[in-house]
Amino acid sequence: MTSTTITVREVARTGKTTFAATRAGAVLLGALLMTWPAFFNGFPLLYPDSMTYLGDGPVVARAIFLHQTASYYGMRSFFYSLGILPLHWNVTAWPVVALQAILMAYMLWLVVRSIVPRRTATYYLILIAVLSVTTSLSWFVSLVMPDILGPALYLTFYLLVFAPETLSRAERLTIDGIACWAVTSHATHMMLGVGLWAVLTLVMVAQRSTRRRVFRAVGEMAILLAIAATAQLTLHAYLYGTPSLNGERPTYLTARLVADGTGLRYLEQHCGTEKWILCDRVRNLAGDADHFLWDPDGGWGGASADEQKQMRREEMAFVLATIRAYPREQFARSASAFWQQLKTFGIEDLDPSSWVAEQFDEVFPGAKSNYLSSRQVRNALHIEGFTAFHIWVVRSSPVLMLAFVPVVWWRTSPRLLGLGVVIVSVVIANAFVTGTMSMVDERYGSRVIWLVPFWFGLFLMDRVSARGRNATQVQSRAEKNFSTSVMS
Repeated sequence: MTSTTITVREVARTGKTTFAATRAGAVLLGALLMTWPAFFNGFPLLYPDSMTYLGDGPVVARAIFLHQTASYYGMRSFFYSLGILPLHWNVTAWPVVALQAILMAYMLWLVVRSIVPRRTATYYLILIAVLSVTTSLSWFVSLVMPDILGPALYLTFYLLVFAPETLSRAERLTIDGIACWAVTSHATHMMLGVGLWAVLTLVMVAQRSTRRRVFRAVGEMAILLAIAATAQLTLHAYLYGTPSLNGERPTYLTARLVADGTGLRYLEQHCGTEKWILCDRVRNLAGDADHFLWDPDGGWGGASADEQKQMRREEMAFVLATIRAYPREQFARSASAFWQQLKTFGIEDLDPSSWVAEQFDEVFPGAKSNYLSSRQVRNALHIEGFTAFHIWVVRSSPVLMLAFVPVVWWRTSPRLLGLGVVIVSVVIANAFVTGTMSMVDERYGSRVIWLVPFWFGLFLMDRVSARGRNATQVQSRAEKNFSTSVMS
């Protein structure tokens, strides 16, 4: 072996080490940039559901590992609760924010690299810094909730379908693991994941992709969804004795139909001849899903455990009966809710909550004083101003992209178009699932809408990068022609 060969190998090894260090540094810095709302607040951001996720983990863990069963395990995702339990142990929530930041920073790095392979670190940090300040991305990273894992799942599907050749084996296995956790972390993630799988399958068939590429991408996505579904069915069967995807969840569909008015009318007109469990509570039902679900005098919130079980058993039959009775009216109400949810996004749900403070004595007793001194508790996060700015940024992004269409659409990267298919599909499906099956809420829209400015930012960077490549090619040709003329 010659000394020249050894030198070349050493240079290559050094180059790989330098690239790995650059990538790790960029990802860590990007993660840090996305956590600024938590540092600004002085404490990780919390939503009422956050305390449920933090508190349910130990109960479920004791049932699994110590066989200490309980009469009630909670109504949220056990997999998110179990995933974050080793990080907080009911002592501090900061490691949870750190994990979410690193996972999201890593996913965004892989996506940016697939679109802009040259000078990736520079473009990546610029994009992350802008998104962290101007969109809801950083707020959901800093929030102890599984909402941020939804975009991680959808971006994983983008990488598997449109940019698989940019992933190493280790990167592929890593994002597969993240995707499985993301699917199990929230009920809507499974629904949106299955819908996105169907859309991307149709896109690949329409593109006439090779059979091998279609089978590999479609099959891998299906396997991830199947693994997540199997894990949920198995865990719920162990805890409750009956396999299910959602466990003992509230009757969100029933609450939605009652709030729409069609469900309430059906009960008023048919309780004389049909025996629904809600017939005993029909006088307390109001046209508000929150009231139905959580208030003591609501349909679900005021029901006993046995009555709630009966409501779950009757839910699908009640929903189908209501839709058959009032199909046009229900379609109109659902369409209106979908459109309203599509236009609704903000972070004003992060206002102070007395219930969260009360739960600290049980969930995080040693951290209560730190939480009470945070800006969130003092209502000093300036949420209204940021929400107004965030809405302007989101609405401007598609308008600006449309302005570029006549000039550069035909030059746009196929991967960027694929990312656009994923984002548009997810934003629309998210509004449909949450608006028509649960309720219209700012948080539901904000958890995915930041993907729109992310797409626009990549669109701009792809254009800048393309200009840089063209300029380099022109200069190279000019230098080559000059050298040829001199030699002549």
